[in-house]
Order: sequence, then structure tokens, then C-alpha cells
Amino acid sequence: MAPTEKAKKPAVQGKKKRKHPINTCLGGGIMRYSKSQMYKRRALYRLIGKKSPKVKKEKIPIKVEKKIGGPKNGETRVVYKKKAKANYPTKKRVLKRPPRASFSRHVRNTRKSMVPGRILIMLAGRHQAKRVVLLKVLDTGLLLVTGPFGINSCPLRRVSQRFVIATQTKIDLGKFKVPAHINDKYFARKEVSRKKKNVEGSDIYAAKKEKYVPTEQRKKDQKEVDAVVLKAIKAHPEHKYLVKYLNNLFSLGSNQFPHRMRF
Repeated sequence: MAPTEKAKKPAVQGKKKRKHPINTCLGGGIMRYSKSQMYKRRALYRLIGKKSPKVKKEKIPIKVEKKIGGPKNGETRVVYKKKAKANYPTKKRVLKRPPRASFSRHVRNTRKSMVPGRILIMLAGRHQAKRVVLLKVLDTGLLLVTGPFGINSCPLRRVSQRFVIATQTKIDLGKFKVPAHINDKYFARKEVSRKKKNVEGSDIYAAKKEKYVPTEQRKKDQKEVDAVVLKAIKAHPEHKYLVKYLNNLFSLGSNQFPHRMRF
């Protein structure tokens, strides 16, 4: 076959395809031919009075008669073809959740203003209304902050970004990185072993809550972190006012509205 010649397609047997549709849309939901015109074009008048023969479906029996041996069984018995279930579940089956739904795999999103060195205002908790320095965003999405402890008595703590206001004030921490061991597990509480029920005759109120005492490792970490933060504060051009700013508590007057303020 020459390269210029085109291969002919084999003829398709059966109904011929229409090149143009019978009815077309002119736009805005208006069709070219109305219902009465389409009735004539399709020759539907031929079907008037024409009845198609009804096909009767054969009824499939639900029950079957079976023979049963033995003189006392009555020889035959009527049995259902499909037996009903003996037990039905009381509720739907509870499917296991996929591992993607676990809390540890959730994506943590923090505000753009949450940058190390940013001064934040605490809105809840024991250190409410204090101004603290942001050190790091942890894997769980919580913020690692410090007072520093020598200025406003706020130690290394975790806080949610929902309970802080980010101010425009920022100190330069340089290339300082928080030690790797200070993470979410570092702040995990120790599980207290539950004692057995008191024996008869013993004092019910004998067991008392243990007072929290910081470990030597925690004290050491606090001093190391605060030393870097204090050095950065002293290097700030307005360090005298910055120390007073961190030391004072945040408060609002009667004529002050937080949604109208710039922090």
C-alpha cells in the first residue's frame, strides 16, 4: 500500500448513526421543534391502540414438600427454600478507625506571628496577664514559652496559641536552639500508682496530694535557657523599658477595647 493512500474503515453493520440530532436546543431552554411537531416527526401516531402482549411470569414456589423417613414423622413435611437467620445483630458493626485519624498524625498549623523571640501575652492559666517570650513551636502544636523566670517568675511552660496574644515586640535570639530533650515528653506528668482501698480501722484522709517539686535537671535547663534570653534582652536597644514591660501585668481600662488595639 502506498504511503499516500488511507486505509478504509470496515463497514459497521447495524443501525446507521445520525449525523444531525432530531431536535436541537436554540438556547435558553427553547427547543427547535415543539412536542406536537416531534410527535409527527417520530410518527408516534402509529402506536395508538397498539397493545403489546403481556408476558406472564412464572411464580417460583417459596416452600417445597420433602419426604422424611420413619413411621412417626408423617412421611412428608413442607420446608422453606430459604431459611431465616437464627440470630440478627442488635446494632451495626463498628468499624475500626484508620491510623490516619490518630491525634499524633494531625497537621499542626500555627499563626504566622508565632516566631521564636516574639513576646506573647498570656490570657489564661496560673500565669495569666504575664508577658512571656516564645522559644519554639513543639510537635503537638503547643508553644514553648519562658518568662524569663528571673523577671516575672514564669518558668518553661507549654501553652496553646488560642490563649495568647502575639505582640509586635520581638527580641533577637540569634542562632539559639532549644535543647532537643525539651519536648512534649519533657512536660509529661508522672502517673501516680493507685493504692488499694483502706483496711478497716485506718484513716481515710491519711493519703495526701504530693506537692510538685522541680527536678535538678529542670532547674539546670531553666538557667541555661534564661541566660540566653536575658542576653538577648540586654542587646535590645530599649532593654531598660523591655525589662519593665515584661515585669508588668497586662490589663485593660474601662475605655479600652481589645478589638480596637494594636499590640
